[in-house]
Amino acid sequence: MTKQIFNNDWEHVLKAEFEKPYYLQLREFLKHEYATETIYPPMDDMWSAFRHTPYANVKVVILGQDPYHGAGQAHGMSFSVKCGVKHPPSLQNMLKEMQSDLGFAIPEDGTLTKWAEQGVLMLNTVLTVREGQAHSHRKQGWEQFTDTVIQKLSEREQPVIFVLWGKPAQQKKRLIDTNLHAIIEAPHPSPLSSYRGFFGSKPYSKINTQLKEWGVAPIDFDLTK
Repeated sequence: MTKQIFNNDWEHVLKAEFEKPYYLQLREFLKHEYATETIYPPMDDMWSAFRHTPYANVKVVILGQDPYHGAGQAHGMSFSVKCGVKHPPSLQNMLKEMQSDLGFAIPEDGTLTKWAEQGVLMLNTVLTVREGQAHSHRKQGWEQFTDTVIQKLSEREQPVIFVLWGKPAQQKKRLIDTNLHAIIEAPHPSPLSSYRGFFGSKPYSKINTQLKEWGVAPIDFDLTK
């Protein structure tokens, strides 16, 4: 692999994955999908989470599933939407809980780039999707790739907080060294489960309490400034 994909240290960390048969097969699948279907996020945004949050800078991982499948929403970071896009329900609930937990106003824009640039890796387990077809790119190889991302973070000496909302995310615990890293769990923020324990779970204050215990600068979650 000579072409730079991430333009940071993820390049070295994940280099071997791009040569593996499963990834080469995934790449061919994606080339065909982008050529023949409407796929989100746009190809240029596929690696946004990694580009905004270098491997050495990761403090927190917020794990999502697959990207939003509505027009103009997804831009390569879990739960985040592009500027000017209406907040999808899960993001609405995340921001409501942030307001309840930390007292910050709910922002007009649901773009979470500010979090990413402070070390919050907004990682989906599947990085692409067909328009209007949730989970349409599952079991094509992305899960193996993103499992490797989680494992590589778990191998780091510097600890990471993994935020696992809902059962699919919580199944990734098997990849994480829980003796070294911290796990924050709650039901998923989607409307189907948010009232079963997501609201009131205070993930943002828990993240910053843990970071301070480790002597690491907390995250400024305020998206209004």
